[in-house]
Order: sequence, then structure tokens, then C-alpha cells
Amino acid sequence: MPSFPYSYSFSAMGSDCRLTLYAADERDADQAADVTMTEVWRIEEKYSRYLDNNALSAINRAALAGGKVDVDDETVELFNYAFAAYQLSIGLFDVSSGVLRRVWDFSSGQLPSQAAIETILPLIGLGKVARAAPQLDFLQAGMELDFGGIGKEYAVDRSADICHAAGIQSGLLDFGGDIRVLGPHPDGSPWEVGIRHPRQPEVSLGNIQLMSGAVATSGDYERYIEVAGKRYCHILNPLTGWPVDGLCSVTVTAGQCLLAGTLATIAMLKEEGGKRWLAELGVQHCWVDGELRVGGNIELCHSGESRNSGG
Repeated sequence: MPSFPYSYSFSAMGSDCRLTLYAADERDADQAADVTMTEVWRIEEKYSRYLDNNALSAINRAALAGGKVDVDDETVELFNYAFAAYQLSIGLFDVSSGVLRRVWDFSSGQLPSQAAIETILPLIGLGKVARAAPQLDFLQAGMELDFGGIGKEYAVDRSADICHAAGIQSGLLDFGGDIRVLGPHPDGSPWEVGIRHPRQPEVSLGNIQLMSGAVATSGDYERYIEVAGKRYCHILNPLTGWPVDGLCSVTVTAGQCLLAGTLATIAMLKEEGGKRWLAELGVQHCWVDGELRVGGNIELCHSGESRNSGG
């Protein structure tokens, strides 16, 4: 049975999101899109740090006081994933590092003092959270969790699961540059995803061809300030409290968007060492360093239309 592409646009998690779904008729595509968008908004409402009455706010009230809180199975799984990433990165990927927002204001045009940063560093570290499902126990008062570094990618993967369950065998999900491919085009051709140049937004470094899986990019160009000619980006090293320096962007492909995004961010946090780390992992990746040199093991092409990965 022939299928046709149907596109849907919506906003979630501070990003412009788009679904491109191949289906036999519009009704099937509409139903899959409706359920998908509902799930994305559910995740956003549950884990947004901007809301005062959701699951994350309950966690952070306990974190601030230095106490225990009961969490549901979904949150346990997310936290366990975050803790695994924390261990893999030797403390660099840390969902408790959002407290650095208390001293870093990227709209101010000013840098925080070293003394101000040092007041925050003792409040960071997932090793200070004891896990005994269904409880999290914060051993240090004043802490805070922020799932912003994994929430959107998690929503992409949940959306892919929903679309597959709805019978969608071909499509592309793009949540602000975090991308998941459901399967090739019906004619068997791959999707092409462009890698954004970190200093020239209108320029693509090239396209990645994907039959399935995910691609995510972490870069220093979404939020930053420049002081005395130096760029300070929003990706903060939780061990020092200062922005990373060394790589401009990292793109990774993997089976799931959550994994691709995590590996890209860890590589950024490792700075120059991220190049070797990705190579040793053996994942498909592309990096742009501070000298705007491009490297990695992804074969880039320069033909066809594409969606850009960037974040």
C-alpha cells in the first residue's frame, strides 16, 4: 500500500519541533501525531524546571532541604540513566550542576567571580544522592536536579516508540535539532541530516545519511557571552564551574537520541580530550574544534535536502 508524507509542527521544551510521518492516509498520520505530541507535552510538564507543582519541583524541594523524596518508576529510570552517564564521564555529565545558574547569567554580559562559583561547587555531585528506589535521598542540602540535558532527547525516543506502535515505519522526528529517524523513505533511500557550522549558522558542514537511529549535536553557539574577545558558552564543567573550551561542536549518531545527545555533551565537557574519547568509543561522530578544524569518522555528503542537527 502506498504511503505519503505528512508533516506536523509544534513547540515543546523551548524548541520548534517537527514530525514527518509516512502513512497510508492522513487519518493514521494524524492519530500518531496527536498521541506523540500529547506524550511530549506530558514529559515537558512533568520535568520542566519552570513549573512549581510537578514531579521535578517535588524532587527539588527535598534537594534544597537535604531530605528524601519518593519518585515514580519513570523518574527512577531517568535518574539511573543520568547516574550512569555521571559515572561514564567521571563526574562531568551531572544533572545536579544546574545550580550553577545561580551565579551564571548569560544575559548579563558579565562573568561571575571565582568566589561566587566556589560557593556553588559543594552543592554539585550525583554521588551526594543516595538511591533506594522508590526514594532519592539528598545528603547535601541546597542541591537541585535539572533534567534539561536529557529531557528533550528522552522525549524524542519516547515519540519514536509511540510512532512505531502506531504502525509508522518511515519518518523523521526533529525536536530542535535532536533527531530520530524511524526508517528509510518508502523507496528505501536514507534521510539526510545536515551538520550546522558552529560559527556560520547558514552553512552546513555536510549531511549524514541515516536509514534509522538518531543524531544529536552539542555546541557552544546556542547560548554564550563574549567578554574581552573570549567566548564563554552555556556548557559548564561541574568540577570547575566554568564553561568548556576546546571544541565548538560535537555530533554523534546512535540508536537512541538520548544516547547520542549524552555522548555529544560528554565529549564537549572533555574539551580537546573529547576527540580521542569518541574515537576510542568507536561511535559515529564529527567534531569541530576551536581552530574550526573538522574531524571524526562520519562520512559527510553534500547533496540533497536535509534537516539540521544542532543544539
